[in-house]
Amino acid sequence: MTLARRYQQGAIKVRDIASEADVPGKFLELILLELKNARIVDSIRGAKGGYQLRRPPSEIRLSEVIRLIDGPLAPFGDADQLRVLIARDADHRALFQVFLDVRDGAARILENTSLADIINDRKLPRPKSHKRHPAKKHDRKEA
Repeated sequence: MTLARRYQQGAIKVRDIASEADVPGKFLELILLELKNARIVDSIRGAKGGYQLRRPPSEIRLSEVIRLIDGPLAPFGDADQLRVLIARDADHRALFQVFLDVRDGAARILENTSLADIINDRKLPRPKSHKRHPAKKHDRKEA
């Protein structure tokens, strides 16, 4: 987020990013290297060197960064794996479908959210909530 907030300020030193983000410098360097290899950031050498975003924050999707750092968006496997499970495992098909729906909902939000949205605190799309139905009288335990 530091690189997005300071996008127009040129290269930012690793120690400044680490300090602002309150993360260990060595840990941050590993993340920045992954971001550099993915061509999301550039590294600048020299006394005025550091890291900067290659593209404006409005062009970098949160899904891109999360997939790079953490892998698939689904905590239960990627979408293709879930579709295979849905097709093969009739006993658990409904459960795997819920997992796929969760994955798809998360992906939709993350793919439609840019770094600029986060740093500008824009209202992000929220999934429609399911209304909970109050327990019916016969479902409640009598005291």
